[in-house]
Amino acid sequence: MPLALCWIKPGWKLLNDFYLLVTTNIMKSKSYIIFAIIGIILVGLTYFVPIWGVALQSIQYPKSMYPKGIRIDFKFNGVYNGCEGVKEREELATNEGADCLSEMNAINHYIGMYPIVQGRNNPATMEHPSFYVFDTKKDEAGKELIDPETGQEIKINVTPGALKTLNFIMVNSPYIFVVFILLGLIFAFTPKRLNLVAGLIPALVPFYFLFVYMFYLYWYGHNLGLHGGGAFAGIKPFMPTVFGEGKVAQFTTESYPYYGFFIAMGAFVFMLLSILLKRKALRVK
Repeated sequence: MPLALCWIKPGWKLLNDFYLLVTTNIMKSKSYIIFAIIGIILVGLTYFVPIWGVALQSIQYPKSMYPKGIRIDFKFNGVYNGCEGVKEREELATNEGADCLSEMNAINHYIGMYPIVQGRNNPATMEHPSFYVFDTKKDEAGKELIDPETGQEIKINVTPGALKTLNFIMVNSPYIFVVFILLGLIFAFTPKRLNLVAGLIPALVPFYFLFVYMFYLYWYGHNLGLHGGGAFAGIKPFMPTVFGEGKVAQFTTESYPYYGFFIAMGAFVFMLLSILLKRKALRVK
């Protein structure tokens, strides 16, 4: 039996014993409010911290220059540069690290992958989001049309709707989290049994991230037609690594949860315990 499976039964027993202790000996009927408040605080904190990290390792990027590889960090509100300057390399005179987000986009470009949606991390100085893709407008004969006023080619936005949807979610994530927190407060401070659902919705915050993350990994890996497939046009559609290490062309990929994901899981545990406690309190009444 794998070592990890050996811990499942005693781990579940420990959690069950803790739940029984909390519900029978320590907490009173309104104790679920304490767990709910802790869970709500953790849900709010989850918004501000990195949830997941992805890095590419290759001989082109030596450890002396890129100790963590070409790394990007994922938050609920966007994707960010994961390289840290002097925090990684003491010989640097400034705290400015390499722009690994731009480097990752350049690498993805070579295999025909669409640009990374950066959400609220999109440069404010840009006229349009950095992930937008434009093509030239052509006539029936396939000839590029020229704008008579500017003398330049007429550009049309051909950005896939899936990427615009992801950007919409990221950009509006602060409002989504406000809703999560309001639902958590409704759950905590109202006695109705129906409001248990209000506690479950914010509790599932780590699983919302995993769903969106895995869906768009699949989408990016199966839509490699940008620029005709790039320099590695022979690469077949693939599912990028969700967790652990993988291989794409000459690159080793690493994908692991960051500390924000464990905060989100903590929110899930506290909210779940609060829901169980509230159910018991309502049953007693």
